[in-house]
Amino acid sequence: METNEKPPLNNTTRRSLLVFNCILLALGNCGGPLIMRLYFLHGGNRVWLSSWLETAGWPIIFIPLFISYLHRRRSNKPTTKLFYMNRHLFIAATVIGLLTGLDDYLYAYGVARLPVSTSALIIATQLGFTAGFAFLLVKQKFNFYSINAVVLLSVGAGVLALHTSSDRPKHESNKEYIMGFIMTLGAAALYGFVLPLVELTYKKSKQEISYTLVMEIQLVMCLFATVFCTLGMLVNKDFKVIPREARDFGLGETKYYVVIVWSAIIWQAFFLGAIGVVFCSSSLLSGIIIAVLLPLTEILAVIFYQENFKAEKGVALALSLWGFVSYFYGEIKQNKKKNLAPETEMFPSSNPTANA
Repeated sequence: METNEKPPLNNTTRRSLLVFNCILLALGNCGGPLIMRLYFLHGGNRVWLSSWLETAGWPIIFIPLFISYLHRRRSNKPTTKLFYMNRHLFIAATVIGLLTGLDDYLYAYGVARLPVSTSALIIATQLGFTAGFAFLLVKQKFNFYSINAVVLLSVGAGVLALHTSSDRPKHESNKEYIMGFIMTLGAAALYGFVLPLVELTYKKSKQEISYTLVMEIQLVMCLFATVFCTLGMLVNKDFKVIPREARDFGLGETKYYVVIVWSAIIWQAFFLGAIGVVFCSSSLLSGIIIAVLLPLTEILAVIFYQENFKAEKGVALALSLWGFVSYFYGEIKQNKKKNLAPETEMFPSSNPTANA
């Protein structure tokens, strides 16, 4: 089995990769919910189609993979393989991909029923689930500040749960709204499990995990998530409805397809960024970054979609921000106390021997 081994990532390379993946994660985490909600606000109503779009952009990954292949071919030997994922990693990525497909559906259902500013706050509970599963699966260590952050984010979502009908969209029943809340919470819990599962896969891999291999894992995950959602679309007959829905779309037929294409691209950036951050650091940091972007998503939803921002959302947002500050203050304080080297303290790799 070809491993294409290279020296371990140095601090500069790891920092660059982390920043790059954080940018991808930010674009997807803020843009994904907004463009998905745009689809539903202007006449779209196919939940399976929306969930399918979250991972349907997986062929884009072939571009950086091919570039990496050409680079390896020049650096190593003409017999270099395009793909070098082993069977065990392939099976693991397939299972995670199917779970991701289910998570896509739960999330799309929630966005179809809830304002973005509400669904974003519910998704903040994902950090709590990520922390819990990270503790169980990869023995993630916590301090007082990280625990405090998880508790505050969970309480913030609980505040929303006490006022679930205050921002219910017009022409939507209480039952539909509550189901949207439950499904979004389920999506947060499931993806909170997926991220530590990805980290566990990296740790247990018998192959040297490189960033190229991370992209291969991303490709397989999204491929099987798309297969899962494609089956749902076939059963729901979504493919037959797309042309008619495009003609009736509130922004026009052309913009309907523009929304669909950009949705697939933006969500692909999110997923690659999320597992890329896990590769560079940990699943907990990936969950933290997703949660940190919450205020920006909230503000954009209020600006572009004129969503209500009532008292309970303000309280939930304040608790969330408090949680973010608590986490990062704890990290800074702990790093100073231990006086670790920059590479170890800032980027605690889940796989110290990972290579680029």
